[in-house]
Amino acid sequence: MSSRLKTLMLKTAFRAASLAAVLATPVLLAGQQAPAAPAQGPTFRLEVNYVEVDAVVTDAQGHFVRGLTKNDFTVLENGKPQTISTFTPVDIPIETATQPLFATNPIPPDVQSNARPFNGRVYVMVLDGLHTKPERAGRVREVAAQFIRNDFGANDVMAILHIGGAASDSQDFTSNKQLLLDSVNKFTGLSARSRTADAIDDAFNFAGLSESTDPTMTSGEDVRSYNARVTAETLLNVVRWMNAIHGRRKALLFVSEGLDYDINSIFGDGFVSSVVDDVRQLISAASRADVNIYGIDPRGLATAGGDDIAVGSLPDSGTYGLGHGTMMDEMRIEENSLRVLSDETGGFPVLNQNDFQAAFRRIVADNSSYYVLGYYPSDETRDGKFRTLKVLVDRPGLVVRARKGYLAPKGKATPVDAPGPKAVSQPVRVALNSPLPVTGLTLHVFAAPFKGSKDKASVLLGVEASGRDLGFVDRQGRYDDSIEVAYQALDAKGKVQAGNRDVVNLALKPETRTLIQQTGIRVLNRLDLPPGRYQVRLAAREDGNGSVGSVRYDLEVPDFYKPLLSMSGIALTSASASRMVTARPDTFLKPPVMPAPPSAERAFPVGDTLALFAEVYDNDTKAPHTVDITTTVRTDTGTVVFKNEDQRNTSEFGGKRGGFGYASRIPLKGMAPGLYVLKVEARSELGKMPSVSREIQFTIRPDGGAVTPGR
Repeated sequence: MSSRLKTLMLKTAFRAASLAAVLATPVLLAGQQAPAAPAQGPTFRLEVNYVEVDAVVTDAQGHFVRGLTKNDFTVLENGKPQTISTFTPVDIPIETATQPLFATNPIPPDVQSNARPFNGRVYVMVLDGLHTKPERAGRVREVAAQFIRNDFGANDVMAILHIGGAASDSQDFTSNKQLLLDSVNKFTGLSARSRTADAIDDAFNFAGLSESTDPTMTSGEDVRSYNARVTAETLLNVVRWMNAIHGRRKALLFVSEGLDYDINSIFGDGFVSSVVDDVRQLISAASRADVNIYGIDPRGLATAGGDDIAVGSLPDSGTYGLGHGTMMDEMRIEENSLRVLSDETGGFPVLNQNDFQAAFRRIVADNSSYYVLGYYPSDETRDGKFRTLKVLVDRPGLVVRARKGYLAPKGKATPVDAPGPKAVSQPVRVALNSPLPVTGLTLHVFAAPFKGSKDKASVLLGVEASGRDLGFVDRQGRYDDSIEVAYQALDAKGKVQAGNRDVVNLALKPETRTLIQQTGIRVLNRLDLPPGRYQVRLAAREDGNGSVGSVRYDLEVPDFYKPLLSMSGIALTSASASRMVTARPDTFLKPPVMPAPPSAERAFPVGDTLALFAEVYDNDTKAPHTVDITTTVRTDTGTVVFKNEDQRNTSEFGGKRGGFGYASRIPLKGMAPGLYVLKVEARSELGKMPSVSREIQFTIRPDGGAVTPGR
């Protein structure tokens, strides 16, 4: 084996393993055992023999047919009718993010919630660096960004995986377009040279080659074989990971120039057979998981011209049959791999076209309107054999599109709900690992990073649970319940950097129970994290009803120690939000720092009063100077309806680094219902430091002094 291949294998294997850890392996709190499947509630099913198939039903004109019921469908497995146990009509609208008219881009929300059942499309975009030429990496970034900007709805979720890139380049499920675009912009092409280019080099460099030299067996063949295996195995891991998501059609957008390997080949050495076997396993797993692969060739109307330029000249005017023709053959093999992966899994390939917009709209339509049918097969034999599927509709003139079958599982079933440690309950652990939010217990979560100790930030986390979801137990006039809350922060490499757990035991008088049912209950906690990008996962369970909920929060923790000027997050509350019971308050943000505990509420009644707290950190110790801190509130059109200005002086730090605690109150009296933007900005008089700011988007409700029910 060449030293070049050994180096590539070690480097690629490490990267692939890191990415698999991010996207395929459930991440747990320290000391925990992995559950058998990340599943919870009606959306995620634990049973290992559960089969799900989505069906698109159209009329003679090709229009989607709505209004069908479970009784209209029949599912045949190997020709035998199956009992449909779950039936979900899916008709997803395309939502756009709400943003002020004056803003160029949407303002990312500082509160995440599972308040409404997930109603968007599920995408995983895989960017294949191992099969993209370095000079065409920009094209991949353009195509991927086009889909995110124009076709990704505000109600959708997407994860991005880089094959061949650093694990930190990838992005877990999010609805934040900017985070997705940031991930796309990190893409680089790492593809090996074309087979023809290597064969031509061999013809020039090695004497004694006959004109019958096989251009498919070149010095770079081992590298191409290995790259093909890494890509196929990575896609297989992603598909298995997506298998945990039920109730939705799942789209895998595979952006690649295609595997430069003939996946239809059944002959060759062991390595070739391994590639073919990996692809077969991938197709089988995608069929089982109901994952539709869309192979997208970013080259558009491609020719082999770019690779011709890389080659330069041909040996003896085409000796050994090498040249433009063999390069075109390579391109056909690459395109065929995208075509096979797409056709065999229910998607479609996007090849040889520059009109990506039309193809992307078709992908969106494919994943917007359909019916999901779930059943437990009457044949529970785990024989690994292919089983045909046919979905019928008991109405004349309708056309049904559904996958044609799946491979039955093989071998002994993995135990489900294996016992775990007592520190975190199994339902909460499972919800933490769920790929998408769990909606049984309604949660609202906010996070605000502040300067901590030892180069870390102290991140304030607040979770508010809906009082309507709590099942209090009446014990002779005392109402009892218990709420377990678990937190964990994963860095960009998928490693758990911090975690915590709270248990709130409630024994309430009738009037307190009534208040919590009306307004909800709040728990505050803190995590110490170094600067970086994180996904904070939070899950909670209450005992009364056994309700479970989870939220994922994308968090950027700034470095508060190096920049000359920086600002913490904003802690926000209001007079109406202060009515909510806080079971676990924050030891720092209490009167007189804030008049009431920080809140996740961002929709306030007319006439309410807001209160905020933030910190501004100044690390410039060369000369005393002033820092201007300004709070403004703007309407949807940009009109300033509130402004507060404050000036602070670094002389109070005594020549050392320091921070200003800043508080402001904002009366909403006289402000009409609608959308507003709160902005806190700090600017140094020295001028050499850029200003720093934070923005929060909120609304004023037209309901007077009413309180959000159940919150």
